[in-house]
Amino acid sequence: MSTVLRPRSVSVVGGGVIGLSIAWRAAHAGWSVRLYDPAIGSGASWVAGGMLAPLSEGWPGEESVLELGSASLDRWPDFGKELEAAAGVELFTSASSLTVALDAADAEDLRTIAEWVGAQGRDLQILSRSEVRELEPMLGRGVRLGLLAVAELAVDNRLLLAALRTCAVDTGVELIEESVSDLGLLDTDQIVLTAGVASPSLWPGLPVRPVKGEILRLRARPGVTPAPGRTIRGSVHGRPAYIVPRADGIVVGATQHESGHDTQVTVAGVRDLIADAEALMPAIGEYELREASAGLRPMTPDNLPLIGRVSDRVVVATGHGRNGVLLTPVTADATVALLEGSALAEAKAADPGRFEKVAR
Repeated sequence: MSTVLRPRSVSVVGGGVIGLSIAWRAAHAGWSVRLYDPAIGSGASWVAGGMLAPLSEGWPGEESVLELGSASLDRWPDFGKELEAAAGVELFTSASSLTVALDAADAEDLRTIAEWVGAQGRDLQILSRSEVRELEPMLGRGVRLGLLAVAELAVDNRLLLAALRTCAVDTGVELIEESVSDLGLLDTDQIVLTAGVASPSLWPGLPVRPVKGEILRLRARPGVTPAPGRTIRGSVHGRPAYIVPRADGIVVGATQHESGHDTQVTVAGVRDLIADAEALMPAIGEYELREASAGLRPMTPDNLPLIGRVSDRVVVATGHGRNGVLLTPVTADATVALLEGSALAEAKAADPGRFEKVAR
């Protein structure tokens, strides 16, 4: 009697950029894939700036964060081009990033970052006030210093979600728009948990907490000052601020609040975002305020995600915090490697085993 071989099967629980990319790459590797999410692509991935900026956000002592982020940044050009070709979209909105300092303390921080990241073998360039103005003349006159990261990119997060969904379906992924309340009820060979802030409810002990982030989407109007040609980042009154170009305008972000599962946009949040953006680019007030939204970033205590096996049948890929879009390619590669019985060296620091009470 001949034996019919059943395809290896995996359930992916969570349909943000992480879940969709893992489902796509697993199906591409020959797995039979089901993806469960009651509202695919509607969580933190929908409310994101799309910055791919591990270098300019580097800081001494965070070698593991820089290594993982850099490994994913290196993958992004090929990963993005493959998605663009398959889905017929243009994902990349910026080909470099510029972090600016508005006071002496921030300028010293930029010099520290440039020196430390350079010592890790990555290139960042310090720019004078006049060099910054030459690159981006629409920036405010209060800028003292700039840090240019030529290798850092940005993508349109919503086009990315659409492209990943298209590629997943085209590769044979079955999308099931339902909630999962118990991983034990799933009947596939393997399970990948990518449910963001909901992950601890499905695997108790995961050290993931929600951090609220508000962003604004601004649309260009006829005759407005052109958007910058690259991602602009800075610190205003101690608050991180960024301006990311889009085809039709700008994304401005982002606030950070430890406020449980609250996703309401506040007047104070909008006020601070506009004020901080104006400090970076005074002409921001010319743009149309098209959308104000908030999402819940799944944060961990050490700012590294959880990517690893927690049982013989369950792999987790969650806790990406502010860097879900950046870490999408390396997380997909690392997770598929785990499903195949191996491990990706670049993701070693993200092993959930570094926390107690995770595996069971």
